[in-house]
Amino acid sequence: MADVAALAQVSHQTVSRVLNDMPGVHPETAKRVRAAIRELGYRRNQSARLLASRRSGLIGVATWAMNQFGPQQVLLGLEGAAREAGYGLWLRTIRELTEESVEAAVEELLGIGVEAVVLVVPHETVSRFAQATDLGVPTLVLEGDLQRSELTANVDNVLGARLAVRHLLDLGHETVVHVAGPPGWSEASARVEGWRLELEAWGRAVPPLRWGGDWSSDSGYQAGVKLAREPEITAVFAANDQMALGVIAALGDAGRRVPDDVSVVGFDDLPEAAYFRPPLTTVRQDFDEVGRRAMRLVARALAGEERPVEDQVVPVLVTRSSSTAPTRT
Repeated sequence: MADVAALAQVSHQTVSRVLNDMPGVHPETAKRVRAAIRELGYRRNQSARLLASRRSGLIGVATWAMNQFGPQQVLLGLEGAAREAGYGLWLRTIRELTEESVEAAVEELLGIGVEAVVLVVPHETVSRFAQATDLGVPTLVLEGDLQRSELTANVDNVLGARLAVRHLLDLGHETVVHVAGPPGWSEASARVEGWRLELEAWGRAVPPLRWGGDWSSDSGYQAGVKLAREPEITAVFAANDQMALGVIAALGDAGRRVPDDVSVVGFDDLPEAAYFRPPLTTVRQDFDEVGRRAMRLVARALAGEERPVEDQVVPVLVTRSSSTAPTRT
C-alpha cells in the first residue's frame, strides 16, 4: 500500500478509502489511486498465508440492489449450489453503478483470495468492466450478453416479453404499450426487444416507448397516471411485477378498471403477484435455476473444463385475472 500511496502522491488513508469504495475522495484523486494500483499490480490479500498452502474455497459475489426480489432469489440459488459443490460465498455490495465502484468491489474480493467472481449486477456498466478486464480468475456476469461475456447465466428475457405480448394480442388487443425498465439494464433492454419483435411479427404498429420506470411500484404508478389519460390504450406490458402493481393502482385511481378497461401483464411472478387486485398475469422467472446454473458454469471453469453450451432459462407465462379480451364498443 505504501508504494501505491507514493506513486499516486496521496496518503495511506486515501488509498484505503479508495480500496474500500468509501466517500470523501475527489474523483480525480480516486482515479489516480486506481491507476497506481493497476500499474503496480497491487492487490490486498488478507489470506496470503492460507492461500499459500491451500485453495480458499470461496466464490466472490458482487451485487447491487439487494432490496429487489430477483437478485435475492438468484443469490439463494447460487449459495445452495455453491454449498453443494463445497464452496462458500463472500458477498460484496456495490454502492454505485460506476465502473470505479465495480472495480473496487472486485479488487476487495480478489484480495480476500476468491477463486472466481460472480457479478450479480445486470447492467451495461458491469458488462463493459468484465469485457475489458482480465481478473485472472473465472468471472461470470449474471444476465450478461452471450456475445460479450465469457461466462453468463440468464433468463431468455426476449422470449418472456414475447410471451406477454403474444398473450395480449391473442386476447384481441390491437397493440400493446410497454412500461420499460431503466436504461442500461440488460433485462430492460431485452424485454423492450421482445416487445417490439412480437408486435412486428403480428404486423402491428409499435407504439412509441414513452413510459418507463426504475423497477419500483412508485415509478409504475407515475407511468400509470399518464397511461390513464389515453383512453385508446387497452393493453399494457410492464417490465416487472412491481411496476405493474403501480400501473394497476394508478389506473384504478383514475377510474379505469383492470382488466375491463385495460389489461396489464407483468414480469417476474413475485410471490405476491397472485394476491394483487386483480391477481396479476405475469411471466415467471426461475431465479433459483439461474443461480444454480451460474454456479455450475463457475465450477466447470474452475475444474478446467471447456466452456459448456447452456441454454438460457426458459420463462413461463402465468395467466391470472389482470388480462382479458378488450371491450368492444
